[in-house]
Amino acid sequence: MSHARLHVVDSHPALDRLSDADLLRTQAYVDGHWMGDARGSGIEIADPATGLSIARVVNASPADVDAAVAAAERALGAWRSLLPQERAAHLRAWHALMVAASEDLALIVTLEQGKPLPEARGEIAYAASFVEWFAEEARRVSVESVASHLPAAQMMVQRQPLGVVGLVTPWNFPVAMMTRKAAAALAAGCTVVAHPSAYTPLSALALAELAARAGMPDGIFNVLPGRSEIIVNRLCDDPRVRGLSFTGSTEIGRLVAARCAPTMKQLIMELGGHAPLIIFGDSDIDRAVDIAIAAKFATSGQDCLAANRIYVERPLYGSFCDAFARRVAALKVGTGLESDVEIGPLMHARAVAKVDAHVRDALARGARCLAGGRRSAVGPLFYMPTALADVPDAALIMREETFGPVAALAPFDDEDEVVARANATDYGLAAYVVSRDGPRLLRVSRRLDYGMIAVNRVRITGAPVPFGGIKQSGLGREGSRHGLEAFTTLKYVCIDTE
Repeated sequence: MSHARLHVVDSHPALDRLSDADLLRTQAYVDGHWMGDARGSGIEIADPATGLSIARVVNASPADVDAAVAAAERALGAWRSLLPQERAAHLRAWHALMVAASEDLALIVTLEQGKPLPEARGEIAYAASFVEWFAEEARRVSVESVASHLPAAQMMVQRQPLGVVGLVTPWNFPVAMMTRKAAAALAAGCTVVAHPSAYTPLSALALAELAARAGMPDGIFNVLPGRSEIIVNRLCDDPRVRGLSFTGSTEIGRLVAARCAPTMKQLIMELGGHAPLIIFGDSDIDRAVDIAIAAKFATSGQDCLAANRIYVERPLYGSFCDAFARRVAALKVGTGLESDVEIGPLMHARAVAKVDAHVRDALARGARCLAGGRRSAVGPLFYMPTALADVPDAALIMREETFGPVAALAPFDDEDEVVARANATDYGLAAYVVSRDGPRLLRVSRRLDYGMIAVNRVRITGAPVPFGGIKQSGLGREGSRHGLEAFTTLKYVCIDTE
């Protein structure tokens, strides 16, 4: 296997902090080989915080996609025939190398995605946990016995791997979203063709390098950087690809699902969110503010789980707005490698424009700006952490996913009202509830039309958790045993016993 590195642009001073420079890869990884040339049609990967170039990466062609799918198909028979504990051993080896390289992986994430380095370290630990989890789950996919309704017959139901699967991952969590999908698919016995976001391919290519070092057989984990419209369409159209797991916006998810329909692929889709955070009047205000800050501003608000609408019961509303605004104004904005930075850059200029448009629209409709409300002087992709009060339900920010560091606050008067307002959306990924009333917490959690509910806390995800939403926030679940089963299909066998 070739270990040549192509077109790493050594203009970014932070590249010197990599202890293992071979983790910075710029070619496609197909059938155990690094292939392609980044010159000419390659994609320049830049640090969103500084604009400095990090590397120039191959733009995979339709022929490269075909080669990756063919390699995955060739490797499928041997990989699915391995004993589960043998597949688990490969995943454990991959996990160990990820943990050992965690600081370099975190640095790569911060450079290409922009999130503060402590957040990037947290993402690497989170990502590695999926590899470890699914290594263990690989041994727990069992045959199910069925009580026979026919004479002289024995019946069983088997779970078998789907086959070759495509994985399409986003730029906001470039390592965690890759391992959550890939580790589950590989544990199930599938082979993988993965396409990371064109903004953040370096993290996925580093994972491929570690997989190669871990002894993963050739062809089971292929990574194609490049333009999504070329690669994703090819994966959708190829009948050899039996399943596709996609994380991204609902709008693009609809297009992907339609494109996959002619080949009847099994789809796993984690799409947009528009999370409500409901704070009842009996809540401890300091704790409620802590929860609201964490739920809104992690990853600079670029998170499908981010609280997009914060509803506060009217008796608490005024004091909450004051306390929350003070905390928002104190958040430190800067590049991800600076110390104590809490808000990094947004991913691209379109994201900044959308955030600014949401703020302008809310203010035009009568909202009050309590903090921020403008672009930051730190750089062109930075936006000040913002708190808006009295935001009407008709404002864009109350109807669309913002994906930026802007919190929209609004009062409410009773439980029925706020549940109806929280549910008045096509999205259904996550919701947050804060209260000290136990029965109400159970009652409201039951009534909210969301796939995941966080009660008096923010962090709820992890490898054992079935992550996913309802309505137009997705199909299926990732993580947990359900995430592995998503990459399997059922086969019923009826055996005559006479």
